[in-house]
Amino acid sequence: MKKEKTLTITTICSIIALYIILHITPTVALRTHLFMNGYPVIAFTTGIVDDEFHNRIDKQILESQSAKCYTLTKPAFERATKGQLRNYKVTKKGVLYFAEYYGEL
Repeated sequence: MKKEKTLTITTICSIIALYIILHITPTVALRTHLFMNGYPVIAFTTGIVDDEFHNRIDKQILESQSAKCYTLTKPAFERATKGQLRNYKVTKKGVLYFAEYYGEL
């Protein structure tokens, strides 16, 4: 009984630790988002740079959301819309970061 309880607690703590590690920095959060949305190769191979255009144009909105935009140097390609998923917004919530697609313009 005690062994099962220890194993359960260890498993839960490991899952929580993994979740925190995968959202601890903006770039890791963005790579995690890409990986979980079906672009594992892009998640590991693309470069990530600041999206100066969106950060400048949407400065007030992004600051109010504690967010920043990033651009992929090798964007993911969505087959359904035949579009490139290039720009992402990374929002800070507490000590964790969460990414979402931001669009082109």
